[in-house]
Amino acid sequence: MVTKSMSVKIPAGLDPSTVAMFIQIASQYESKIYVEVEEKRVNAKSIMGMMSLGLPKGSDLTMIADGKDEDKALIHIEKYLNNEQ
Repeated sequence: MVTKSMSVKIPAGLDPSTVAMFIQIASQYESKIYVEVEEKRVNAKSIMGMMSLGLPKGSDLTMIADGKDEDKALIHIEKYLNNEQ
């Protein structure tokens, strides 16, 4: 299991369109992936879970991945959150 702190640097934050892309990225990996914000943890592959977080630009979160491709998953997700794609 890998845990990493990240920040949302996407100008729109995680709104419906950027959440959809986030989920597409997370879903490419076999690992179980979760987003944790304060006391709330949601499945990173769940549209309803991710939308419930309502994360604007500048939000801090913790990513948790567990599985054989966990490192690759978090690298890809971090690039997306850093607006590098």
